[in-house]
Amino acid sequence: MSLHPSPRVLGDRREDGRPSAWPTLPRPARSAGPPADRPRLRILDGLRILAAVLVLMHHYTRQEVWGRDAFGWLTVVGRYSWMGVELFFMISGFVICMSAWGRPLGSYLRSRVIRLGPAYWFCVLATMGVLLAVGKPFGGTGPGLSQVLTNLTMFQTPLGNTELDPSYWTLWSELRFYLIFAAVAWTGLTYRKVLNFCWIWTVASLLAPGSGLPILNVLANPTYSPLFISGICFYLIRREGPRAGEPWLLLAFSWLLTQRWLNDIVHWNTVKGDQLSWEMCLLVVTLCYVVMAAVALGWLDRIDWRWLSVAGAMSYPLYLLHQQIGVTLLRMWRQDVEPWTLLLSATAVMLLASWLIQRFVERPAARRLKRFLESRPGGGRTGSPRETP
Repeated sequence: MSLHPSPRVLGDRREDGRPSAWPTLPRPARSAGPPADRPRLRILDGLRILAAVLVLMHHYTRQEVWGRDAFGWLTVVGRYSWMGVELFFMISGFVICMSAWGRPLGSYLRSRVIRLGPAYWFCVLATMGVLLAVGKPFGGTGPGLSQVLTNLTMFQTPLGNTELDPSYWTLWSELRFYLIFAAVAWTGLTYRKVLNFCWIWTVASLLAPGSGLPILNVLANPTYSPLFISGICFYLIRREGPRAGEPWLLLAFSWLLTQRWLNDIVHWNTVKGDQLSWEMCLLVVTLCYVVMAAVALGWLDRIDWRWLSVAGAMSYPLYLLHQQIGVTLLRMWRQDVEPWTLLLSATAVMLLASWLIQRFVERPAARRLKRFLESRPGGGRTGSPRETP
């Protein structure tokens, strides 16, 4: 699901001003200009929509939705496509580090609110509306009013409330990452500072499970922190070049931690009737690492189709919207419509709805929210680059 602004490529010089060890990629010199002046990494847009569609496929092909194996080989693929979330988290580490570089802390935090808020608030209300429309009133088997209002805060997980849409669980992992990364972004990002942050976070993730300190376990997020850290390392390799050895070392260690926690993640994603192979899950997550390494090394820069930017922007509302609404409607109509027809129709409707939300809700609301936040006392920036939502 990524949950981030359109990625941009940065310059080709190191923190000490020397040329990067990666001279083969044609990148513009680093500039203090706005992110909008930098070329897009459209391959990341493509990976974001791919990850969102994989997660959708997992939820829409499960046997518990249809009461049987309705799709044969696609059902088997769907059992593993929940790992699109793991790809999301790696993309998140890459993109957040990239978008925060050269920005003051206030700008970084505002950009997170502007990017995440409008689409999320709309999708919460839309999900509530659909559930009420199909006869699930407040309370009982439907959404409670307090549940809906708490979900609007985006902090329903730490507040002990149920997610209105089960897919919202990833937001708490994302929000924790944004908050702890703000600590290193506060005084400005440098290669060494970011790398030290990754090592400290890794050590905290190692200590957290056995520490007996709930707050450390919450902040370190040991199960998924290796994926965010890996994304940051891939960005550092992209920025500094493949000869930057320390990020590769940290990547290898993060992969080892990921395979350890994969046992727990596989257990959480196993439902009645599923036969998940840990080895297959490890292969899939390793392929995610390989793809992100190809992005970091510039091997996929030729994939620069303009439509990928639109598709990538749709990934966030698609992720937020698809599960609760889609599964509810699939269960309602599964007895009356042929499975493949219903599956393809539901997917097409969700893609269209996501584009409409991004185009007519998220973009206008983000512009207004940006103007509002920057009009508050202290909201403007002096001498800092303007960002686009």
